[in-house]
Amino acid sequence: MTSHFSTEATTEGTPEVSAAAVDATPDRSAMQHALDRATVPGGAPGIVVEVREGSDAWFGTAGVSDTWTGQERRPSERFRIGSTTKAFTATLVLQLAAEGRLGLDDTIERWLPGMVAGNGYDGRAITIRQLLDHTSGIFNYANDAEFFKNGIGEAWLRHRYDTYAPEQLIRIGLATPAPFAPGDAFLYSNTNYFLAALIVEEVTGGTFAEALTQRIIRPLRLTGTYLPGTEAAIRGTHCRHYSTLFASDAQPVIHDATERNQSFAWAAGGIVSTTGDLQRFFGALLQGHLLPAEQQREMFTSVDTAGPVPWIPGTRYGLGVFSWTLPSGVTVWGNAGATYGSWTCAMGSRDGEHLLTSQINGDWSGLPVLADILTTEFGTAVTS
Repeated sequence: MTSHFSTEATTEGTPEVSAAAVDATPDRSAMQHALDRATVPGGAPGIVVEVREGSDAWFGTAGVSDTWTGQERRPSERFRIGSTTKAFTATLVLQLAAEGRLGLDDTIERWLPGMVAGNGYDGRAITIRQLLDHTSGIFNYANDAEFFKNGIGEAWLRHRYDTYAPEQLIRIGLATPAPFAPGDAFLYSNTNYFLAALIVEEVTGGTFAEALTQRIIRPLRLTGTYLPGTEAAIRGTHCRHYSTLFASDAQPVIHDATERNQSFAWAAGGIVSTTGDLQRFFGALLQGHLLPAEQQREMFTSVDTAGPVPWIPGTRYGLGVFSWTLPSGVTVWGNAGATYGSWTCAMGSRDGEHLLTSQINGDWSGLPVLADILTTEFGTAVTS
């Protein structure tokens, strides 16, 4: 287990430690204990946490990056961030809205004519806003029974390098009838963000990855962040990603799921990043540096996540971000996500002055661990 204190950080999140910073930074021994709890036998292989509070930064770890070599977790490690990706996608859409190139109340049909039709769906009645806040009523392709079977156990091992086109996955989502009319309820759906990303491509005339790089990654100098497309390996220094592959066994076999084609997640969950880069991005986002005031208000206008399929208790969803009122009563803002072998969160105070980013490199340790470390860090000081 390791921890470091700093008042500065590199673009990849590696702290520069000084004695003065150690003296000035609040004691986070309780956080280190929380990290150690997360990695007890049977728990996560490893966990990293980076915290920024004002000008101070703290980085802590427990467990390992690689169970074979015993390598400890490191500040600059890349990892797959899962649905934390949605905050990046929504930011791109809102930037285009701010430029007057699209409207949040534009329909899907305006930008993707004929793509959403039939089976109870009507692209003329679903808006971009409803895609981003998950009130479109469009089914999540990832929950399709036939599609999901390819992601379990031995089937995942056979299909880990399969490539999926966005349109292919959208069709899978639309094959299940609409459960409710647009705007009537909340239903978390990756399909929404695939459609939103295709609209970004229609508006910009380039690829989603190009828009992401030009508008967010390059300006913020997110040197550890990229969208891998069909690349199976993670570039550069990274942790191994360990997964049960959704096995239902009481003591499931743990697989190394680090290398795989992540095109099945794309704009809904495909980005690779670091704790430092997520600090930089979410800090800028929460503090209003990436969007004008009007679009910032739109992003943080939220809906209840109660619906036909209940989501995380205590949450409300905005446009690519959500608030989470923890069991302690603390409310934090940001996003979080899971994918094979990885849980990630980037959440903090609404003003972005106090922010925590974390990653767990095992997918059987998730929300309870994130809730624990968030509660440990923020106590009862953060409000919505």
